[in-house]
Amino acid sequence: MKSTPVDATLRAIESGLVVSCQAAAGNPLRGPHHMAAMAQAAAAAGATGIRAEGADDVAAVKAATGLPVIGIRKTGDPGVFITPTYADAESIVAAGASIVATDGTARPRPDGGDLATLIEQVHDRLGVPVMADVDSVEAGRYAYECGADLLASTLSGYTGPGAVPDAPDIALVAALVAATPLPVVAEGRIRTPEAARAAFAAGAFAVVVGTAITNPMEITRRFVTALDLPEGAT
Repeated sequence: MKSTPVDATLRAIESGLVVSCQAAAGNPLRGPHHMAAMAQAAAAAGATGIRAEGADDVAAVKAATGLPVIGIRKTGDPGVFITPTYADAESIVAAGASIVATDGTARPRPDGGDLATLIEQVHDRLGVPVMADVDSVEAGRYAYECGADLLASTLSGYTGPGAVPDAPDIALVAALVAATPLPVVAEGRIRTPEAARAAFAAGAFAVVVGTAITNPMEITRRFVTALDLPEGAT
């Protein structure tokens, strides 16, 4: 049987480490040049794919590495803000994204659309797989029914009223693996190789690591906080 583009793209990241190269506003590393360099370093060290935000960063990362890029576009809106619309998906695929990641929950989308329609449009018009970022097993089942090609635990801990947990949600990874036949990507608060191994042991198809590799501001902040150092100490 001839492989489809979806099959080939997913095989490229299977059992591998995807590095998320993103920098929020206020981070000195924000911008395509820095993110491309970060992605090159990750690729040289063995990353099998990159997750990048926005058309400019996606294009720069793709040109710099040639690796599959999981593209997203964050709108900054409350609620659903990870690639919420087809226009967002179209912009990042045109820039070189191999996979579109989108909020995979059933929460209202800012344009009034729905996940199933977005996935259908991406498949039919753009021809790339869709990764549904979910926060629960229920959301995973919903995204599966909507036609997602793979699931990710990205939103676990970020959609509820309580504080965001410190540990990765390995239990959700295992539960998603059991709930649908889709590949499950572990993402969110994976800060150590031990946590990544635990995710693979739970059945993860691939693991995404971001902050622990590509955000020196947050890494430094964790050290300063843990050591109870005064601000600006050297």
